[in-house]
Amino acid sequence: MKVAVVGATGMVGQVMLKVLAERNFPITELIPVASEKSVGKKIEFNGVKYEVVNLDTAVKRKPEIALFSAGGNTSLEWAPKFAEAGTTVIDNSSAWRMDPSKKLVVPEINADSLTEEDKIIANPNCSTIQLVMALKPLHDKFGIKRVVVSTYQSITGTGVKAVQQLENEYKGEKGEMAYPYPIHKNAIPHCDVFLENDYTKEEMKLTHETKKILNDDSVLVSATAVRIPVVGGHSESVNIEFEKDFEIDEVKKILNDFPGITLQDNPDVNTYPMPIYAEGKNDVFVGRIRKDHSHPRALNMWIVADNLRKGAATNAVQIAEHLIKVND
Repeated sequence: MKVAVVGATGMVGQVMLKVLAERNFPITELIPVASEKSVGKKIEFNGVKYEVVNLDTAVKRKPEIALFSAGGNTSLEWAPKFAEAGTTVIDNSSAWRMDPSKKLVVPEINADSLTEEDKIIANPNCSTIQLVMALKPLHDKFGIKRVVVSTYQSITGTGVKAVQQLENEYKGEKGEMAYPYPIHKNAIPHCDVFLENDYTKEEMKLTHETKKILNDDSVLVSATAVRIPVVGGHSESVNIEFEKDFEIDEVKKILNDFPGITLQDNPDVNTYPMPIYAEGKNDVFVGRIRKDHSHPRALNMWIVADNLRKGAATNAVQIAEHLIKVND
């Protein structure tokens, strides 16, 4: 099986390669793809060195699967070209997520909707993935009316430039700024661009993508997205209002039994999810589960996941694994 990784030299692309190797994905030939300035560089994968090629060369080599993490404009231009060549594209950008003709997939939730005809498959936003992983089993049981979520997002979601900014600020050095303000010792309530409704694009992704993945437009979602000086992953404080009554013990059991979720919820011994422990892991971690004392059918929870793993690379590779199973 030939697999192309588009954006192979970038932050998510590098994690994609790591996840493919860890999960023993059945690759016979890797096609690492990057911008022209990286063409000709060598990337090592499973002990073999592969040369980085450009997009045009990659299309001509007709990979079975292409994992894209190279930005929306690249995806809009090149994903259809790969699809025309018979490649199935799994795209990590926002380019295709809200296209009604494209599936938006979290494998534990809706991979069963995929067919051989789906040649461009969208990977959801990192913050959305970890949120819907916890929402889905609870929605199935109790019916979710409304979700209020505040995110505390890792700088790795912005990219290498943001990591460099934080490192420079730690050292007290001047350098290129990924954000309009210092991020060291700060929290910036501004992820992506502001829209006409005064929400940011990131906040509205949480609203629109959650509805699409759950296949339920009646679920109301209001989000505030905050960037914090953390590397290990995104955290979310979530308040959920249900249609039906619930018991906390049942909620915990439902979450604990859902594939891909790890329950970390024992306040007596200070056990709760934190990005320092989520980093490098593929699961979504859920804790601080408690009844909302201000509302009879609402609860609060805290969700943490490595945004480069389940929030991006791992989810994309899991989609690819599902495609192989379906085609076998």
